[in-house]
Amino acid sequence: MTILNLSFAACGFMGVYHLGAAGALLQHGDRLLGSLRACAGASAGALVAAAMVTAPDRLELCRDFTFRFAESVRQQRFGAVTPGYDFLLELREGLEEVLPAEAHRLATDRLYVSITHSQTGRNRTVSTFSSREELIKVLLASSFVPLYAGLKPVEFRGQRWMDGGFTDSLPILPVGRTITVSPFAGLQDVCPVHGGLLDVQLRLANMSIMLSLENVRRLTRALFPPPPSTMHFLWEEGFGDAVRFLQREGFMEA
Repeated sequence: MTILNLSFAACGFMGVYHLGAAGALLQHGDRLLGSLRACAGASAGALVAAAMVTAPDRLELCRDFTFRFAESVRQQRFGAVTPGYDFLLELREGLEEVLPAEAHRLATDRLYVSITHSQTGRNRTVSTFSSREELIKVLLASSFVPLYAGLKPVEFRGQRWMDGGFTDSLPILPVGRTITVSPFAGLQDVCPVHGGLLDVQLRLANMSIMLSLENVRRLTRALFPPPPSTMHFLWEEGFGDAVRFLQREGFMEA
């Protein structure tokens, strides 16, 4: 049996696309899930990967939180960088709500989180978690964008870390096949399909992104969440793209 892994790309509030894709995989991908060994991700991708591994039955709760979180950022005068707005506190509250008590045990050796050292700029992938709090700290670190999410990078095991998307936005695991998911059109297994400029592919921290106006728009939406109607569209798009992948690869139940 082929060993399969899932990797979800760094993408900020575009992570709602990931939630749609994850929903399709859980609903229609039994053949794939039967061979699934681990999930990986950076930033928002790590959050969805953590939900897949530790709380797949709470995916709807994840979606509700994502919509609330996006709305809270939209209501700020200057978005997440509005003075007094605590981005990491909002995110922590969502993690506390979603992750079960035994999340760290479920995640160890099954969840791989990409983080970036704040001083050296080196990437590290974490896959062992001694406590639920440690798991939460790693996920917060992987989502920390300087200035946007605060001034001090997140402390984890005595050092400061920040967004894994800076150095490895789409981790590929060494054993088995890693199925990649991204809300940006490119060469990933599950991703949108739309036309680019001269069919040029850019390489951003290990992720292939097509040079297109739509991708530029989506990169902007990663930090500045769109209205609820667009968020719903992105969720449905992720769901549909994942279903097409399952059909194309022969993982879809007949």
